[in-house]
Amino acid sequence: MYYTDILRRSSRSLKSAKARTLLTALAIAVGTFALTMTLAASNGAQSYVNKIISDNFDPAELIVAKDQTVFQSGDRTKPKEYDSSFVSSVSNAGATTQTKRLNDEDLAKIKSQPDIEQIRLGTSVNLRYITRSGQKKYVGTAQGFSPAQNPQILAGKIPKPLNNKNILLPEAYVSALGFSSPNDAIGKSVTLVVSRPFSESTVRSLAQNGTLDSSKKIESAFDTATLEQQFIIVGIMKKPMSSQPGTELYMFIGVEDAQVLNDYATLGTADYHKYAFVYARVKDGNDNNKLLAAKKTLQSAEYFVNSVEDTQKFLTQIISVLRGIVVAFGMIAIIASVFGIVNTMYISVLQRTSEIGLMKALGMRKRDIGKLFRFEAAWIGFLGGIIGSLSALAVGTALNPWITEKLDLGVGNKLLIFRALQIIILIIILMIVAILAGLLPARKAAKLDPIEALRTE
Repeated sequence: MYYTDILRRSSRSLKSAKARTLLTALAIAVGTFALTMTLAASNGAQSYVNKIISDNFDPAELIVAKDQTVFQSGDRTKPKEYDSSFVSSVSNAGATTQTKRLNDEDLAKIKSQPDIEQIRLGTSVNLRYITRSGQKKYVGTAQGFSPAQNPQILAGKIPKPLNNKNILLPEAYVSALGFSSPNDAIGKSVTLVVSRPFSESTVRSLAQNGTLDSSKKIESAFDTATLEQQFIIVGIMKKPMSSQPGTELYMFIGVEDAQVLNDYATLGTADYHKYAFVYARVKDGNDNNKLLAAKKTLQSAEYFVNSVEDTQKFLTQIISVLRGIVVAFGMIAIIASVFGIVNTMYISVLQRTSEIGLMKALGMRKRDIGKLFRFEAAWIGFLGGIIGSLSALAVGTALNPWITEKLDLGVGNKLLIFRALQIIILIIILMIVAILAGLLPARKAAKLDPIEALRTE
């Protein structure tokens, strides 16, 4: 018997029991809906992470550090011996850790590697304040601008390279600094002020001079230990939708300008010319093999190295865990629907016993009988997959604009991204699962004795 004949006959059999077929297919559709939405959400989250990476990192760069704790690894359960060359930091949980830092010798060593063509300092400067004439003072963070960064610009443009006391200002500072609009801010100047912390020698000097006896004198001394620099606003950045978490209000200046401010703020301290990590650009770094080779070379020189891909994997770990949990619930729904398919197919066999006997009496082979019922099970799986995936597609398409607005994902970003190939593969898998569920009923139908079957009322 031809497959086309079996296909037509199986579809006619299901049509004769529409209600039962639809209810069984709907049971499969519930699991399919959950799985389709889960895949779409994970696609959207992955796409969002990829956009963060592409807008903030150069794939040809390696992140190089001297301490593995920079990448949130290593054993933090054991006490560390104090080392004055380390930097101490306090986590949100209140725990104090020390991180070994790179110095100028390390930078020279890294740059001397044959695979490295450039070293970039990811310098961030905590400003004492930013202001302009006649306006209030605001705290802020200035960061050296990476050529790989791609912020959305509301007004102005990004010069290549960004230097010579030019600054990209976040949209939030426009009204705060008294500008009427983003365009009004372009070409105007702002003042960045950094403070030099008192070193031990400075405190001793103040004590000897009697300055510590007066709070006003202390304040006056503190005010003199500041550096003020004028910067010209060349661009206003739109509120970022794909920035690194915690950097939404960062203002960007040239790398050299950031280094000048940082050097002033750290001169005379243990932080002077010390770096938790640097970015090392690899020659022909877009070639993954060369990137991997450079990574191994730096690791052999006793540095800890992460690539952009490693950073991306770290960011997607949580997504993978959440996706696995939701997929598990979807699979439970599908497994539950398997029993519905088995029950439906057994009822079909019992109700059509005489029909099966007649088909056998007319010469239909056992294997064709088995195929007929397996095809019916596949049809149920197909219908459940189509109903569930199309429902998810309709709901997701309708919800995407609302979700985008509520989560403030920005224009062009979607939380739910449906991919046709994933849906097709999912439906095929459901059909295979349905066929497996229909094996026992199909086997029972194939083994029926035609004489006994014809006697059945």
